[in-house]
Amino acid sequence: MSFERPLLLLTLLVVPAAAALYLLAERRRMRYAIRFTNLEVLAGVVGGRAWRRYVPPGLFLLAVAALCVGVARPQHSTLVPRDRATVVLVVDVSRSMEATDVKPSRIGAAQAALRTFLDRVPKRLQLGLIAFAGEPAVATPPTTDHKLVRDALETIRWYPAFGGTAIGDALAAAVRLGQQAVNGPSGSLAALTAAPQRGAKGAVSILFLSDGAQTRGDLEPLQGADRAKAAGIPVYTVALGTPGGTLTFGRSPGAPPTFDPNGPPRTVPVPPDPATLRAIADRTGGEFFAARSAESLQAAYRHLGSRLGRRPGRAEITYGFLAAAAGLLIAAGLLSTAWSPRLP
Repeated sequence: MSFERPLLLLTLLVVPAAAALYLLAERRRMRYAIRFTNLEVLAGVVGGRAWRRYVPPGLFLLAVAALCVGVARPQHSTLVPRDRATVVLVVDVSRSMEATDVKPSRIGAAQAALRTFLDRVPKRLQLGLIAFAGEPAVATPPTTDHKLVRDALETIRWYPAFGGTAIGDALAAAVRLGQQAVNGPSGSLAALTAAPQRGAKGAVSILFLSDGAQTRGDLEPLQGADRAKAAGIPVYTVALGTPGGTLTFGRSPGAPPTFDPNGPPRTVPVPPDPATLRAIADRTGGEFFAARSAESLQAAYRHLGSRLGRRPGRAEITYGFLAAAAGLLIAAGLLSTAWSPRLP
């Protein structure tokens, strides 16, 4: 904890001074106490535990101390919303995301985790959403309208899912979208008037979820990571699924449409590729998460929702000390009233 006005902490010297004066007054009161001729009346007035006399004054002094700390404007280190921050959400919607090794399915768990992320991020954070399989598609451009992103999230599972997994191309698309959020679309007035040194570094992050290895695309995954690194954009990656995950293709009850709906059912393994996603995070300065269950996926997105779009800063906690002082003063008054001696 730090203080905006540390010199005002000298007001805390009032507390020991007040305590000394109170003890001095107590001694003088005992020295010049009135003598009661009726001992039964004296016992009725002084009755009770002696320590009770010191509790209300002690609470009062604690309240004064809290007020003295409050006027010094205490602050604590925390994460505060970053101005003009953007997070690009990238979600794999390839056919393997229909696997049910993560309940209710990989794509269902991903949608639920992203809703949790939306609940935790700052309201003024810009969010963009990209869905990808064989090629990336922008579901929503960066916007502070989180409801728009939430609505688009409900439809990503119906994006065309055939054609493999293009991790490198999806990364490159996310980098372009993040740079446009900072400088405006290429050729726009915002892009033409933006300062040359202005970039995405520190202002844009990518949150990338995939459940498989690259099978398609013009760019290799680490080539896409190099583009993010060159732009100063960290990529936070999540590998979703278990090594034993499988998906059944063909005509079967309740199964989604497949490559060959008239062919016999066949089961193929669809394991995630954590090594590639970890390498992407390491290369770009992001963080890697392995999610083998809906619970671990939720935990990863809760963690990232509390961090992305924020920067280290200080938050003032003066009101906490003022509230504590008010509570102590009320308690001191109530106890003083309840415990004060009364003549019979």
